[in-house]
Amino acid sequence: MSAKQRELLDLLLAEDVIKEDKFLKLSKDVKKEDFDLDKKLLSDKVLDEEKLTEYKAQIHGLEYKNLLKMQISEDSLNFISEDIAKTYSIVSFSKTVSEVHIGMISPNLKAMEAVNFLAKESGLKTYYYLISKSSFNKAIKQYQKIEEEISSALKTKAQTEGEEMFEIEDEKEDLVDSSDINSAPVAKIVSVIIRHAVDGRASDIHIEPIERESRVRYRIDGILHTSLVLPKHIHNAVVARIKVLARLKLDETRVPQDGRIRLIISGRRVDFRVSTLPVGKHEKVVMRILDNASTKVKLEELGFSKHTIRVIKRNIKKTSGVFLVTGPTGSGKTTTLYAVLNILNKEGVNILTLEDPVEYQMEGINQSQIKPKIGYNFGTGLRSFLRQDPDIIMVGEIRDEETAELSVHAGLTGHFVLSTLHTNNAIGTILRLLDMGVEPFLLASTLKVALAQRLARKLCPHCKEKVDISENALKDFHATLDSVPDKIWKEEMKDKTKDDIKNIQLYKPKGCSRCDKTGYLGRLGIGEIIEINEDLKRLVEKGNQNISEEQIRENQTFINLKQDGFLKVLKGLTSLDEILRVIES
Repeated sequence: MSAKQRELLDLLLAEDVIKEDKFLKLSKDVKKEDFDLDKKLLSDKVLDEEKLTEYKAQIHGLEYKNLLKMQISEDSLNFISEDIAKTYSIVSFSKTVSEVHIGMISPNLKAMEAVNFLAKESGLKTYYYLISKSSFNKAIKQYQKIEEEISSALKTKAQTEGEEMFEIEDEKEDLVDSSDINSAPVAKIVSVIIRHAVDGRASDIHIEPIERESRVRYRIDGILHTSLVLPKHIHNAVVARIKVLARLKLDETRVPQDGRIRLIISGRRVDFRVSTLPVGKHEKVVMRILDNASTKVKLEELGFSKHTIRVIKRNIKKTSGVFLVTGPTGSGKTTTLYAVLNILNKEGVNILTLEDPVEYQMEGINQSQIKPKIGYNFGTGLRSFLRQDPDIIMVGEIRDEETAELSVHAGLTGHFVLSTLHTNNAIGTILRLLDMGVEPFLLASTLKVALAQRLARKLCPHCKEKVDISENALKDFHATLDSVPDKIWKEEMKDKTKDDIKNIQLYKPKGCSRCDKTGYLGRLGIGEIIEINEDLKRLVEKGNQNISEEQIRENQTFINLKQDGFLKVLKGLTSLDEILRVIES
């Protein structure tokens, strides 16, 4: 065991990142020759790559720097040539007339000597920082744009076959021997497409044939963007390469196929759900990116109002009942449920999930995937779950009357059930379940919370522009926000009053290099939440199909989706156009 490894383990133990038993086990493991402590800490999800780098910086006596969201200027980057940067795993990320700031994956005396020589010639003072592999890879990416990498891959023949930019986890040596599919240029093209999608925060990759070309589009923050266009003649080879990685049938192009790829990218595991679809004489491929970091998201990081988070936390403490999240596809329902499960995931509880499919693996939770072809659906799965002594059950989606009835009965018999439903708003959750045949008295007794949500794009903080409020918009703001409870207004807007709306600064998107010219960077949740209290129970018990928002407001604190969205506009988090787009959708 090296002294630094020992120091790292001691620090993690002192910071309560690992417990005594884990510390002792890792202390034994690091004595093995081929043991990689960093890789083990990351694969066991003890902490993420950036936090690990921060701790390592402490033991090396260096400052830590996160470059993932930093746009490095060309002048700063080119202080060190690309060859030197790659050779020594170092990068120059900031440079002024008097100093230069250098990031290193690990302390390297040879690299520091080389940089010090360059700095001395230029009369610069040098500062060193420890950075993660992901930060380094993000910085290196700026030497060469994606189009240039693709062009390079198409024009040059690599020395070794199938040069990858990622590690394929658990891959068997059974890849088809084809000069087109596994050739270095095609393999590199697929690698570049995947890596840039992950680095660019994409949720999906679309590779689709169009008339004379093959188009690659990334869905970023819910919107599709064309990333690059490939020659049409290479489309089939790219699709075939992806099918090989996903273990799909190469000779079957007439029917859709579904598969999965598991890759290690920059030290972290990323899963891809692959779907192929015949279109004309070719196939379209869509790859859903399932980054396991999504399961670590905290409830407070989702963007909900303080009121919404307070209601959620108060109700998930209950030991029985039903908690429902509703919204259209892509509104972040599953992410919200995972954030709740992270809070509930304790050693003393048995948590079972029934999903279609299991997208993210969560440590300490028993996850099961339905298989309708063999009769294992949500209904049969729920019946089996009740014999597994569960405390908490998560059902991926309530799609039919059987699942609705079983979920409600499970919530009535001492289990806490979480699930999703497709309705437009929180009130619609109650009405939808009544329409599905759930008895009103059962629903009133078991349903605890109905949360409706949407995802809105956040304005890029680096380039957002000020914009004046028009008269029509001002009237809409006043009409919408007039009924917002004073308690919520004060929590969200602090010292501003509703009369101050006309003086509050609004913003619109502009676009810069950090947000890929979109004007937006990331997303946040907007939501409305209903708590089933005694007054509302009485309305539900009557099977009332005409429960109104006014009746909800009479017996509890409540804001609707539009009001929550408008508050976020007033806080400068997003734009008015974006909220109206999301609400109308």
